[in-house]
Amino acid sequence: QVQLVESGGGLVQAGGSLRLSCAASGGSFSRYRMAYFRQAPGKERAFVAGISSSGSITNYADSVKGRFTISRDSAKNTVYLQMNNLKPEDTAVYICAAGAPLNKYEYWGQGTQVTVSS
Repeated sequence: QVQLVESGGGLVQAGGSLRLSCAASGGSFSRYRMAYFRQAPGKERAFVAGISSSGSITNYADSVKGRFTISRDSAKNTVYLQMNNLKPEDTAVYICAAGAPLNKYEYWGQGTQVTVSS
């Protein structure tokens, strides 16, 4: 069983930056592909960014391309989401997820709140 704990959220002004961290425990971190999703009030959960188990492949939602960067550190069992040029529409709870390759994401964190003020 994999446990995921997010951190790094907060309140930031538009144009600012935040770096989210997702620490994994209880499983073999290098086996899992990882991702961040986000859920804004009244909206469905949406994919933000993903990274393969090796870290060699990343993909992003169109709305964050060029502004967000996902990375992973196998030595620390941690995934990062660097968020630059934040916009008010990026305000949401950001949730980390893990899953075996070719399978659905089966492990989820509790989420961390990101609020961007205009």
